[in-house]
Amino acid sequence: MSGPLKVGVIGTGALGFHHLRHLRTLPGAQVTGFHEVDDARAATVAAELGVARAASLEALLDGVDAVSIVVPTPAHFAVAKAALERGKHVLIEKPITTTLAEADELLAIAKAKGVLVQIGHIERFNRAIRAALPYVDNPLFIESDRLAPFNPRGSDVAVVLDLMIHDIDLVLTLTNAKVTSVSAAGVGVLTPSVDMANARIAFANGAVANITASRISRERTRKLRLFQRNGYLSLDLAAGNGELFRLRADVDMAALALQAQPDITAFVERIPLEAPDGDALKLELESFVAAVRGEAPVPVTGDDGRDALAVALQIVADIERSRAAIAASAHPGA
Repeated sequence: MSGPLKVGVIGTGALGFHHLRHLRTLPGAQVTGFHEVDDARAATVAAELGVARAASLEALLDGVDAVSIVVPTPAHFAVAKAALERGKHVLIEKPITTTLAEADELLAIAKAKGVLVQIGHIERFNRAIRAALPYVDNPLFIESDRLAPFNPRGSDVAVVLDLMIHDIDLVLTLTNAKVTSVSAAGVGVLTPSVDMANARIAFANGAVANITASRISRERTRKLRLFQRNGYLSLDLAAGNGELFRLRADVDMAALALQAQPDITAFVERIPLEAPDGDALKLELESFVAAVRGEAPVPVTGDDGRDALAVALQIVADIERSRAAIAASAHPGA
C-alpha cells in the first residue's frame, strides 16, 4: 500500500475513545471518521478528538479500508460481518464473538474477501510479556490471577469472556500446545452471570495452567507465573515488569549440599525482565496498521481469537454444569 491506510472506529465508549485517539497519530494511517450510536457520546468524542462522526455505519464503511470494532461483545458479530462483507480489514476487540459458529462465519467471509482479521488481545503487547518472551522455554505450569473491582462495562458477559480470556490467550500462546482437558468452577455474586471463576487447563505436552479471574475484587491484580525446567518467571502485568529466577550455571551442587543453610543467591540468579516502554493499545494498533499495509504479519489472528474463545466457552460450559448440579442438590425433586 503506497498511500495512507484509511481507517475508522466503530464504537467510541471508554475503550473505543482511546482506539480513535491513538489511530489519529499513527504514521501510515488516516482516520476518516467514527461511528457511534449514542448522540451525546458522539458529540463529546467529536469535540474532544476533532474527528467527524459518520452519519451511519454504512457511510463510515464507504470511506475506509479498515475499521477497529469496539462495540459491546454481543454486537461483535453483526458489526464485523457488515465490515467484512464490504471487503474491509477489521480489528475486533476481544473476544472475537460470543459463539464459535459466529467466529467461523466471520473467518470464512474474511478468507473469501481476502481481508485481514486481527483480535484485540492486548496483553500480547504488555511490557512484561514482551520482556519475558525471550526467556520462555516450554513452561510446564502457569498460574494466572486477574482480579478487578466491579465495572458494569463488560458485565453483559461472564467474567470468563470479559477478563479471563486475556489469560487464556496468553497461556495458549506461551505453551503453544493443544488443549486436552478443561475443568472449572465459578460463581455469580453481583450479576446473574459468573463474576468469579477458576479454570484448570491441561495441554498435550504435559503443561498445566491454573487461571483465576474475578471482577468483584477490592484491588486490581494482574500477575502471571511460569515454571519451566530452567527457571521461574514472575510477571506483574499491571506494573509491566517481572523477574526470572534460574539456577546458576557455575553451581557445584555437591559442594552446596555440604552447607548447612546455603544462601539462595549462591545457586540462583535473579534477572530483572525489561522491555522498551510503550502503550500496549498503541502498539496493538500500530501492528494492525502494519499488517494491513503488508509490512508485518498479523500478531493475533482471527484463528488465535477463535482458539481462545473455544477454550473460554469450554470453561463457561463446565461452570454451568457445576452450577446446575449444585442447584439440583440444593433442591432435590424440584
